[in-house]
Amino acid sequence: MPQQQQKSFISFITLIAALGGFLFGFDMAVVSGIIEPVKLQYGLSSSQEGLFVSCALLGCIAGVAFSGYLSDRIGRRKVLFIAAVLFLISAVGFASAEAYSLLIFFRIMAGMGVGVASNVSPLYISEVAPSHKRGRLVTFYQLAITIGILCAYISNLFLQRNAAAYTGSSDGLFHWLFIAHVWRGMFIVGVIPALAFSLLLLVVPESPRWLVQFGKDEKALSILTKINGEAVAQTELTAIKELAQQKKGGFAELMRLPLSKLLALAMILTALSQFSGINGVIFYGPTIMKSAGIVTGDALLYQVILGAANMLFTFIAIFKVDSWGRRPLYLVGSLAAALALAFTGFCFMMNITGWLMLGCMMLFLLFFAFSLGPLKFVISTEIFPTHIRGTALSVCIMTMWVSDWIVNLLFPVLRDGLGIATTFFIFSFFCIISFVYAKQKLFETKGKSLEEIEKSLS
Repeated sequence: MPQQQQKSFISFITLIAALGGFLFGFDMAVVSGIIEPVKLQYGLSSSQEGLFVSCALLGCIAGVAFSGYLSDRIGRRKVLFIAAVLFLISAVGFASAEAYSLLIFFRIMAGMGVGVASNVSPLYISEVAPSHKRGRLVTFYQLAITIGILCAYISNLFLQRNAAAYTGSSDGLFHWLFIAHVWRGMFIVGVIPALAFSLLLLVVPESPRWLVQFGKDEKALSILTKINGEAVAQTELTAIKELAQQKKGGFAELMRLPLSKLLALAMILTALSQFSGINGVIFYGPTIMKSAGIVTGDALLYQVILGAANMLFTFIAIFKVDSWGRRPLYLVGSLAAALALAFTGFCFMMNITGWLMLGCMMLFLLFFAFSLGPLKFVISTEIFPTHIRGTALSVCIMTMWVSDWIVNLLFPVLRDGLGIATTFFIFSFFCIISFVYAKQKLFETKGKSLEEIEKSLS
């Protein structure tokens, strides 16, 4: 296959797999425009508000719990299709549900879809990517998340302003969804990318490394040839088969050295990245702006600006992760993110609002987007052996969602109890811890194949 066709093929399947990240970002961010109207309609307290937002994260934990094992058993592609179906059902169910308990149920279901996608999408991309492009291609997954977040913000802003400007009267379904209960319309928009993801997955090949694990060498070689060319594909297949002879592993194997040290590294880096408060900014953006005295319409516009910045800054990681390396990016980004969060907290403490406060938050997104955000996925998909990678990654991703659940459950309580400024200082402190830990423990993996990394760590 000509080199240009190889590039087109790997780009095509990476983009489809990254749609799981888009749905992840869209589903998690769309709730930022839903919180205020749902809180008003159902009379939610601060703790109930935290439960409404964080219940999806419980679904994420459940989705991760079964997706790692299932992806090792039935394949990466089939499990991604399960995620797409969960997204579809939850979007329609949430938009049409009346009872508050049903809203919680469908948010949990949506969370399960996010959990599955957050685990299997980066895993799949890492296993099909050429070694010299792996960091960049896995980072495309993070970019897809940021694009999904931005699209949710833009969609929320457009629908909210359209509903506010509407002066007619109607009793139809469209009016009920997009005017009278516009927050329902915000959520049902997610049906479009979920349906596209479902259909496109039908043409995506299975992971060649998973195929080798189950003795399907010819299919694996065919896919590797399309990705790397015939000569490289045969060499890579030999290396994959050599390591695939190992006994299939389970959670008990992860508890033994040297894997237990690698698992601890990945879990701690993942947890600390989420304790930076990134999802507090994403989920509670409009309420944060409201705390600064900004009206709801302007708060949604500010949220769009933050979402655009988050997406654009991720390109730094895409272009530099395979040249600068994982470790330097992580160290610089985590330390700078701590400073940006501290400045944001200072703005709130001194009642400095408007563009200066927004600029400090944008700086945090800048540094998070090329370090703490994408690198946890890159590192976690690289350092574990193929035969146990799905299980190991599921533990790391579950760590991410448990951390997110804690942050989002406690954020309204911290905001209303300690104050928004102190909350941002706490997030800054966790970024400092992340920098110190990474400086001591994180090692470099750029430019090595997954099999070379596995042999060196053995």
